[in-house]
Order: sequence, then structure tokens, then C-alpha cells
Amino acid sequence: MTYFEAIILGIVEGLTEFLPVSSTGHLTVVEKMLGLPVDDPAITAYTAVIQMGAIAAVLIYFWSDIRRIAVAWAKGLVRPEYRGSFDHRYGWFIIVGSIPIGVVGFLARDVISGPLRSLWWVGASLIFWCAVMVVAESRGRQDRGERQLTLKDTFVIGLVQCFALVPGVSRSGATISAGLLRNLDRVTATRLSFYLSIPALTAAGLFELKDVVGSHIGIGQTVVGTLVSFVVAYAAIAWLLRFVAHHTIVWFVPYRLLVGGAVLLALGTGWASAT
Repeated sequence: MTYFEAIILGIVEGLTEFLPVSSTGHLTVVEKMLGLPVDDPAITAYTAVIQMGAIAAVLIYFWSDIRRIAVAWAKGLVRPEYRGSFDHRYGWFIIVGSIPIGVVGFLARDVISGPLRSLWWVGASLIFWCAVMVVAESRGRQDRGERQLTLKDTFVIGLVQCFALVPGVSRSGATISAGLLRNLDRVTATRLSFYLSIPALTAAGLFELKDVVGSHIGIGQTVVGTLVSFVVAYAAIAWLLRFVAHHTIVWFVPYRLLVGGAVLLALGTGWASAT
């Protein structure tokens, strides 16, 4: 992998990680366009590792909130008076909501890095999940804010997050859609999506790091890709929060349909191979 390719992939990761358009799907397409073997374990691992740049962006952007929640959660473990606070409960919400994807991701790791690394899955999933996003926006009442969040909400959203293990679905698209179907308002669902990304993507990045170190992908390229994804993701977070405050996620549907359709057309005409 060249430094130019690392920069391109870092930009794609940072730009698409938190938008409901599927970062893994876009990375797979761009890797294919760059001539990289998308089914190579090292390339798959690289995709997961540079996501940690996007996670660093979340940690810095929401640092005051994350620190407050983490401190309240930790204090609540030893001091009963903190256990009824919203921040202590929110800490448990994030933990419980992260369990499903941790379990499913670990058990299905060979499938995720193998058969699912196919452009057929990317194209079909980009199109299919559009229907879920449309239904979520049309059915969700959006009459519940952050303070009305429950443990059941986060567990259900965590379960739906598992669909994002399929390239093309989109982790943010899955979690925001699930939040809307739980009648959370769009901003609350989006903020929760950011918080749930921290355990999921950090664990994936650390787990895959071993497959990047010592591979044909250089350490320098990995560092550059991660740094670029951090910078771009930070800007994307700020933009998305402003966007969802006034617009529906259905705005992303035409783009998903266009990209998904283009991928399937390229595969169907033989212009591109699936892996």
C-alpha cells in the first residue's frame, strides 16, 4: 500500500464512518478501485484499524460528556448515591448496548472477513437498508429525548447494530434507524450512535491490529491513514449533528441507491469482480 492509497482510504473512512452510508462498504469499493485485494486479511484488518482514528475524533469531540459519564459510572460502582444518576445509568446503557455486536462480531469474525467481503453484499446492503431508514423516519414518533432513554432501548439498538457487520448496511444507519423506531428523537439517536461506536470500533481495531503489524502494509501507511481518518471524522461529526437537527436521514437514501446500483451494475456487466 502506498502513502497516497493510505491517505485516500483515511479520507473515505473519516468521511463515511458516522454518516449512514457505510464506511466499510465505501472502503471496499475504493480499495477495489485502487487495485487492492479486498479479500486480503491484511487489507480487511487495515480497514478496521484506521477506524480508531474516527474513534479518537469521537472521544475528543465529546470528551466532557464522556468523562462525566465515565466518572459517574465508576463512582456508582462503589458509592450507592451515584447509582440513580442519569450519567451512571448512561454508562451502563453504553456497555449493555455494546455487548451484542461484541459477541456476534467475535463469533462471526471469519464470515465477516471472508464471504461478506464481497461487492455483491456491499451493493445489495446499500440498497436494502434504505427501506429500513425510510420506515424508521416515517414510523418513529421522535417524542423521546436523552433523559427518556432506557436500558431496553440501548439493548435493542445494540442488537440492530449487529446488522452493520454486513458491509453496506452502515453502523450509524443501523443504530440511528433503531433509535428512531424506539421513538427517540433524531439527535438523541445520533449521539447514542456515536457513543456506541467507541467500544465496538475500538475492540475491532485492536483485535485486527495484529494482522496489520508485520504484513505487507507498512506501519507508516497505517499511521497516516489513521491520522487522516481522525481529522476528517472530527469534521464529519460536527456536520452530522447539525444536519440531523433539521433534516431526516432519508436525505442519504438517494446517494445509497445510486452507489449500490452502480456497484451491482458494475458486477452484473462484468466490469468489476466481487472480490
